[in-house]
Amino acid sequence: MDTIFALSSGPPPAAIAVVRISGPDASAALCSLTGRLPPPRRAQLARLADREGMVLDEALVLWLPGPATATGEDSAELHLHGGRAVVAAVERALAAIPGLRQARAGEFTRRAFANGRIDLAQAEGLADLLSAETELQRRSAISMAGGAFSGTVEDWRQRLLELAALVEAALDFSDEDDVAPLPASFPGKLGQLTGDLRDWLDRPGAEKLREGFRVVLAGPPNSGKSTLFNALVESEAAITSPLAGTTRDVIVRPVALDGIPFSFVDTAGLHADPSDMVEAIGIGRAQEELAEADLVLWLGPEGEGPDGAWEIEAQCDRDHASKRHPRHRVSAVTGEGIGALRADLVAIASKAMPRPGVAALSAHQRHLLAEAWAMLSGAAGEGDLLLVAESLRSARLAFDRLTGRAGTEDMLDTLFGRFCIGK
Repeated sequence: MDTIFALSSGPPPAAIAVVRISGPDASAALCSLTGRLPPPRRAQLARLADREGMVLDEALVLWLPGPATATGEDSAELHLHGGRAVVAAVERALAAIPGLRQARAGEFTRRAFANGRIDLAQAEGLADLLSAETELQRRSAISMAGGAFSGTVEDWRQRLLELAALVEAALDFSDEDDVAPLPASFPGKLGQLTGDLRDWLDRPGAEKLREGFRVVLAGPPNSGKSTLFNALVESEAAITSPLAGTTRDVIVRPVALDGIPFSFVDTAGLHADPSDMVEAIGIGRAQEELAEADLVLWLGPEGEGPDGAWEIEAQCDRDHASKRHPRHRVSAVTGEGIGALRADLVAIASKAMPRPGVAALSAHQRHLLAEAWAMLSGAAGEGDLLLVAESLRSARLAFDRLTGRAGTEDMLDTLFGRFCIGK
């Protein structure tokens, strides 16, 4: 197996640059650069030089013998001065050492998975942690990367194996008088396991965390959508004008409010008589957004918005057609009511998001968990023990794919491709 290396800290220039090395020749690489192998797991100052003896840097170095390392292999770290030239020189020196090569995206984490240091669910959590932009995303990813869901799956798996053993015993010894077909506790235990899976499937998914709670602003032209949109995202993202039809396409901006991820969507004004083909396309896209929205803020005539929309009386700082029962009266120009609207949005979005610190399932994980739930649900109503045994076996395989005991190379390539080079 090759020994790999990569810059694992942020791009230079920086105060410190950390270069990671992992693989069977990690000790040889460290000796080549420093002339000696430092004591294990003790940071030491060393002068780094290339094969011609040219000094590259003075750095802190760490020798980390496997298997008790992040990747499960012999590893080393070089804590360099973070200039571009320093990093580039050290990377050239490492590439010149036989057996070493630059790591590919996610290769360190893939080796950690292959060597049993983390399972697949933890790797997915780590990928989410690297891309987290809000506090809610970070806390959910930390829970997944820390093994919370993996531990739950292992508990399910052990309970399932116990149930499967009871079924196998009944199949093997059903002709013996001293063995009952199935214990009376079997249906209850199976039902409890099935219910636990259903509880997880009913939770909000990780996609909501990544994409944000989608709020679409809708109404006829000149109803104040773009001005309110700019106020909510706190930028001049949309062009505003007293002329009707200024917004002719969908504008989306991700924003975090009180740590909750949102996607705010500004849309073209809705009306029955578009002036040209471009405006007609914009209205069509606006209608598509209404269908995909988690929430619609309706700025048009009261009662004409889609079901479940919030009635918003915008432009309350000037003469306008008032609404009898708006949820909020706001002025994006003076700021009146904007704070209350934001607080209300945070409250409603919080209920649609995974609870803070609770692992959230990706679409891939939910699909596998739904497979297991369907198999267990089918087993509960099945009288043929052979079919019960097969259903339990299929559910166990779904659990194994969740944690990476079983999987496909294509899926692994997709997952680890989400990581940066040094991870």
